[in-house]
Amino acid sequence: MIHNPEIECMSREDMRKLQSERLIKTVKTCYDKVPFYRRKMDELGVKPEDIKSIDDINKLPFTTKHDLRDEYPFGLQAVPMTDVRRIHASSGTTGKPVVDTYTDNDIANWSEGVARVLAAGNVGHGDIVQVAYGYGLFTGGLGAHDGANKRGAVQLPISAGNSEKQIMLMKDFGTSVLCCTPSYALHLAECIEKSDKVNIEDLKLRVGFFGAEPWTEGMRKELEDKLRIKAIDIYGLTEMSGPGVGGECECQNGTHLWEDMFFPEIINPDTLEPVAPGEFGELVFTSLCKEAMPILRYRTRDLTRLIYEPCKCGRTAVRMDRILGRSDDMMIIRGVNVFPSQIETVLTEFPTYTPYYFITVDRKNNEDTFDLDVELREEFYSPNPAKQMPFIKPLYDRIVSLVGIKPNIHILPPGSIERSTGKAKHVNDKRVFKN
Repeated sequence: MIHNPEIECMSREDMRKLQSERLIKTVKTCYDKVPFYRRKMDELGVKPEDIKSIDDINKLPFTTKHDLRDEYPFGLQAVPMTDVRRIHASSGTTGKPVVDTYTDNDIANWSEGVARVLAAGNVGHGDIVQVAYGYGLFTGGLGAHDGANKRGAVQLPISAGNSEKQIMLMKDFGTSVLCCTPSYALHLAECIEKSDKVNIEDLKLRVGFFGAEPWTEGMRKELEDKLRIKAIDIYGLTEMSGPGVGGECECQNGTHLWEDMFFPEIINPDTLEPVAPGEFGELVFTSLCKEAMPILRYRTRDLTRLIYEPCKCGRTAVRMDRILGRSDDMMIIRGVNVFPSQIETVLTEFPTYTPYYFITVDRKNNEDTFDLDVELREEFYSPNPAKQMPFIKPLYDRIVSLVGIKPNIHILPPGSIERSTGKAKHVNDKRVFKN
């Protein structure tokens, strides 16, 4: 099902024309009303009249997370506070939070983006959408909530946490759609397996929309098998509004990006130059419709590529390939680039392991150490180290083959690694605290 065929199936030529019109308007707004962008553009010798089409976007300055934090809280806002209807922000665990503000139109466009993704799962009248993303400053809860409302579905705003109640209401209310992080969905699946009050046959779940953290094809298969649903990826970021910047269609061969609202580029993260079409690099977004806080060329740090070939679903919106990792999440261990998602990919290849893991990186005697905590599934687990060795060696060999470094693998009892109701934390790099 396509929510908005006129836009989602628009010809490439017409889409470029629409993007050009919206970019010209956005740049003028940024220059006239946001001192930060006026200063940045003046430094580059660029004026609004120099931007005549979307092809001129590479003349504009980049925006980074550091810029957003430096301008905290409202330094990038382009409208008076009397026009603002909502404020959201990131967690701010590593400093000041990233703030985004919204006018009525911004909220409507945000809902439109989420609705387009939900339509791929045929969500609509009669569906009960259990929103188990956190409500509050985090964009996940209200983003999914408003999108479900736009699709005419019933919203069940339970927020994150309280898994026993989540499952009870899932059964009693007849939830058909689940929205949450993939790691929390997997935790709910484990709770259902262990429950003596409900089993999977009691539920009416048929589709889930999972985002806010990277997840692998292996995790998708596990979610689909355990919850007996179709698992769909929804993509977004606070800086562009929240979830609904894009999402998978029913073909699940890439994430369609709503490029009428968010123009994507792929650049080389080192040179900041555009890469050739189809090549991997860093994803950059420019908001084309935001009124309250428009953003020019935001460096997401997500590493991926864009696919412009037509999709079998009929949508012409560009597709984003699976995110390989984040340039700022990449760890360099013993001179080797390592992404946490690589470890998850390996774990899901082994049916003996759960997909939960935790990486600790440290430096001892001037050498990097790489410790990996994993869990064997209950039917395979033994506290006897000798009985663990036959399971450790294949995992060890696979990680060395894929990543190129030797991990110290520690097998923990099932359920030992923390289950998160929000974004899962997978890494503790202790080297940042040492000289």
